[in-house]
Order: sequence, then C-alpha cells, then structure tokens
Amino acid sequence: MGSKHRLLPWLRDVFAELPFDTALDAFSGSGCVSYLLKTMGKTVVANDRLRFPSTIATATVENSGAVLDPPTVSALIAPAAGHDRFIERTFRGIFFTPADLRFLDRVWANLPSVRDPHRRALALSALIRSCVKRQPRGVFTVAGDPDRYKDGRRDVLLSIEQHFPEQVEVYNACVFDNGRRHTVLNRDVFAVDPQGLDLVYLDPPYVPRADDNCYVKRYHFLEGLACYWKGLPVLRHTKVRKIAKPFTPFSYRRTAVAAFEGLFERFRDSILVLSYSSNGFPDLEVLAAAMRRHKSKIEVHTHPHRYHFGTHDRVRRAEVREYLIVGR
Repeated sequence: MGSKHRLLPWLRDVFAELPFDTALDAFSGSGCVSYLLKTMGKTVVANDRLRFPSTIATATVENSGAVLDPPTVSALIAPAAGHDRFIERTFRGIFFTPADLRFLDRVWANLPSVRDPHRRALALSALIRSCVKRQPRGVFTVAGDPDRYKDGRRDVLLSIEQHFPEQVEVYNACVFDNGRRHTVLNRDVFAVDPQGLDLVYLDPPYVPRADDNCYVKRYHFLEGLACYWKGLPVLRHTKVRKIAKPFTPFSYRRTAVAAFEGLFERFRDSILVLSYSSNGFPDLEVLAAAMRRHKSKIEVHTHPHRYHFGTHDRVRRAEVREYLIVGR
C-alpha cells in the first residue's frame, strides 16, 4: 500500500538534481526508495516504525554481501522436532492451509541456526514475500477459506514452501555493495537523530479522503511473522487475529498538520523531499506553506500515477497526481 516502486525513475530524476551524499528514508515501507538511493551511490539510513519493513531494508540495503546458500536454505526448511506451533494454532483456517502454517512454524524454529543478521533478514524477507504472493490480494484483512481463490494464478496455486526458495533467489539477486556503510532503524520518526543527514525523504501515511491508511490492519500477519509475534499480543477476539494498532499522528485530521510541522522542524537542517498524493490530507498548499516556514526555496514536482487497490485497477480513486515537494 502506497509503494513508490513504479515511481522510482521519476524519483531518481528529482534526486539526481540535488546535492547530497547521505540520505534518510524516514518511512521506508517496501524499501524500494532506500534501495534506489543505494544504487545511486549514497549512504542510506532506512527507518520504519514497523518491523517487517525494517527486516526487508536490512536484507536489501544494509546488507552488502551476505546471501543464502543452498545448504542454509536446506537447513531452514528441514524438519524440526518439538518446535512451537504458534502460527498453526493461531491462524488455522484464516489465511493459509495447515501445511503452509506448519511450514512457517518450521522455518522459524530453524532460524536460530542462522547467526548472521543479514542472512537472517534475507530468510525472513523471503518468507514475508512468499506469504504476500500466496495471499490472493496481498493483504490480511478478511478471514475465509484459504483455497477459495484457486483461480489459476500461479502465485495462489503454489504453496508457501514452494514459493520460499524462489523468493530466496529474488532477494539474493538484490544484494550488492556500493562501497558505503548503511544503517536500518526501527523507530518512531521523531526519535531518529536528525544530525548528519544531507537529505531526508519523507513518505508518511497520509490521511486519505476515503477508507484509512492503517498498514497494521492490512499487514499485521507480516508484522507478526517478522518477529514471531514476540511483544505483539494477538487480539484473539478479532476474526483475523490482528495485533494492536500503534498510534500515529499522521492518521488523523486533528493531528496530521501538526505532525508535518514537527517533521519539517526536526529535519530543517537537511534537504527535504516530501512525497504527497492528491488524494490525501492535508492539501498540497498547506504542506508547501508549512515547509516554507523552514526552507527558503520550495519546488513542487508533479507526476500522474495510478495506485492499485486489490484487483480493481479501474477504480476511479486510484487515479491521482503524485507530488514531490522539495525544500532547500
């Protein structure tokens, strides 16, 4: 939700015009912008409050050389006697088949054998992507028969165990060294040290005109999977076994404007690049005016874009204008 993957060529063109060497991706999400900055030869700090985006960034941005070799993959998927069956017990009949759930428990039982944090992050990232591909719409909001969407799509037909080695190869292929040392953080954005950052890229969860911007509601299963639900109590009364939604001021109209003001104030010594969509709140004029209170020069770049909502590509509200508000 909100991924900038298809906007990366446009973002690269804008970034290329700016003088910077170190960059913070303050709400890293899918990690694609952090990865773009790494390919541009920058020193990158990737931050996200959620654990599964931080895991992905650890595998693809912070990691400059570690990969998962076949013996390690074999050890991860090997039988593990007497292990915890938390996922199978908690999510049976909700998202995946019993065999899928048992496989997830088994890999997690074998993860302690992977000592290197980057290889561990690669394994978890491959597991996360396997679950997303197996889940028909890629989100975890509706309970039901895990086999109900057998409509011929390969991703839905394959089991998570079949997906996993393929996704390991996908992530292995992402690993490269740009000669810099990168950092991944798992913090609230207002706890990130603003010092030493030439550029700060901001893509917070805007308040939408309709629906909501809750990433936890859509991806709670992935968030739990990234840490085996340690420190994330399951809300047993919910149909899909959700976890508690953390408060963010960016989710509410009454607090969003002040939150943006706080962002611009905190990172005022850096070049600011704010991603904004025309279907969000606050309005472009409000955000530009707020940034102007901290920056002497403001530029607004515009690009047409279509977001994907489930399988409904033609939904009118998916057609938006993307803005990059650059403050120097």
